[in-house]
Amino acid sequence: MFAYLEGKVAHVEAAMALFDIHGVGYEVKISLNTYAHLKNAEKGKVFTYVVLSDQTHTFSTFGFSEMSEKKVFLDLISVSGIGANTALTMLSSLTLSELQNAIAKEDVKTIQSIKGIGPKTAQRVILELKDKFKKDSMLLHSHNIPLNSQNGVRNDALSALLALGIPKPSAEKTIDTIIRTHDKNFTTEELIKIALKSA
Repeated sequence: MFAYLEGKVAHVEAAMALFDIHGVGYEVKISLNTYAHLKNAEKGKVFTYVVLSDQTHTFSTFGFSEMSEKKVFLDLISVSGIGANTALTMLSSLTLSELQNAIAKEDVKTIQSIKGIGPKTAQRVILELKDKFKKDSMLLHSHNIPLNSQNGVRNDALSALLALGIPKPSAEKTIDTIIRTHDKNFTTEELIKIALKSA
């Protein structure tokens, strides 16, 4: 399926955007964060994820103004009991950094404050994602790099290494070691090149 949509923003509201691309209208479900990026825009771009409903056998397209938000969305729906609509609600209820920090710090109260999230679901989200978000947070704070920037570079480099056939544990270890031991801000290309030499 398509990875992103880019075109004229024909209509936008808090939970939905309509893109006109060469005369075809694409309806996309969005978070409040993405709404803030699109509400005054004539043209826009969203990174997309398509979900097939088992009940209605229809497709729904979810769109995100930032790749980092899409990746957190994918992390959330990987948790048992968290569907696409619930994940979107979570991303609309808290900012991306607030949600990641709440999970990393095991803040059940904050996560449970989100509509539709009970105590058991909040604990399950923390249990399954806390280590990942703690790891990302440690890497980012140690280099004073904005969350979305560093996280995006690391994830893009990791995806490239996996596509080249390097096993995930090895690729993650190599990338994290490079980021920890070098006092600089890497581009994705630089990180991939160094990782390939080290792997």
